[in-house]
Amino acid sequence: MPTVKPIIFDGETHREMTNAEYAQWQTDNAEAKAQAEAKAQAEADEAAAKAEARQAVLDKLGLTVKEAAALFG
Repeated sequence: MPTVKPIIFDGETHREMTNAEYAQWQTDNAEAKAQAEAKAQAEADEAAAKAEARQAVLDKLGLTVKEAAALFG
């Protein structure tokens, strides 16, 4: 099945992307996906670190999560 390239508007007409434009578009999409995945992983890592720190404080105080929630809302 032949590759169907996206249609773009070049300011005058609508046309199919050239091979070079399509290659760059694919590269840009791959980079954007990698950046989004890296950001999501960093956010997940940060959330896990916060949860670990919170649990460490609770352990130090000798409280459970339920007890802390009852105390602090």
